[in-house]
Amino acid sequence: MIKFDKVTKIYPPNTAVLKDVSFEINEGEFVSIIGKSGVGKTTITRLILGLEDPTYGDVYFRNKNMRITDHLQIHKIRRSIGGIYQDYKLLPAKTVYENVAYVLEVKGVEQNEIRKETDKVLETIGLKDKINNFPKELSGGEQQRLAVARALVIHPKIIIADEPTGNLDPYNTYEVISLLEKINKAGTTVILLTHNREIINKLGKRVITLVGGEIIRDEAEGRFII
Repeated sequence: MIKFDKVTKIYPPNTAVLKDVSFEINEGEFVSIIGKSGVGKTTITRLILGLEDPTYGDVYFRNKNMRITDHLQIHKIRRSIGGIYQDYKLLPAKTVYENVAYVLEVKGVEQNEIRKETDKVLETIGLKDKINNFPKELSGGEQQRLAVARALVIHPKIIIADEPTGNLDPYNTYEVISLLEKINKAGTTVILLTHNREIINKLGKRVITLVGGEIIRDEAEGRFII
């Protein structure tokens, strides 16, 4: 589904963030990419989304080389990827319901379908009773679950979760990771970027470890070892 082939990314003047990185992620996998801040995790996300090109090497999405794929195709690819981030990226002036519905409105979905899909996803993530609340009225865990709902409502092929539990306490961290596992079991590919040792060791899933912009370990049932 996703393939990095000898990818190097250099930022001016001469900072190599990724160095000769190669890996593949198959459809339906749950893969964690771990490493300290600044090792290239977010750069990998940007390359997958086609927001940047590699300096050397190639990135493929379903056999399409992102470097030579036209802008319309890249936009279509991005619409099949849901993003969950540490800072939630919610719309503060919109209610829980409106935050989710807005994602579909932007896509031009009809109102009847918007209501159906929004109700369904809010039920799934346990916020159906909060539809009229604003983000500031939610706990940190509830805000992150709302961010998950916004990512889920587009029925993505892939979810990229970039440090999704960075601002959460252990209980809410467990809730969000459990949601990601549930999403993955339903068939969605999940890419988790984190430096949380406890999460990784509890998951027991594939782990790609980055150190200094290079992959030093890629294990099917990995643990947090840096």
